[in-house]
Amino acid sequence: QVQLVESGGGLVQAGGSLRLACAASRGTLFWYAMGWFRQAPGKEREFVSSITRSGASTRYADSVKGRFTISRDDNLNTVYLQMDSLKPEDTAVYYCAGHEGTGLFTWDSQYDYWGQGTQVTVSS
Repeated sequence: QVQLVESGGGLVQAGGSLRLACAASRGTLFWYAMGWFRQAPGKEREFVSSITRSGASTRYADSVKGRFTISRDDNLNTVYLQMDSLKPEDTAVYYCAGHEGTGLFTWDSQYDYWGQGTQVTVSS
């Protein structure tokens, strides 16, 4: 069982950048495919990005493709989401999630473990 903790959220102006981190405070991420989701006020949680266990393959939502980059460092037991060219519509609580096994998963029901979320606010 793994416990996930996100960090790196904050307030940034449109066009700016943030890097989110998802660390395993208990257990190891080595066995998990990982994903990032977000939930804006009044909206359903939506897929942002995912990465396989090896890190060789990634997937992105169309809304963030070309602006966000997911990566992982298993030595540091951490998954990252680099967010560039941020827009006000990127404002949301961002969650990382883990799926035991490998693959690229886009549905939140496919994930077994979740972090508590970190707030990202992009001002115009």
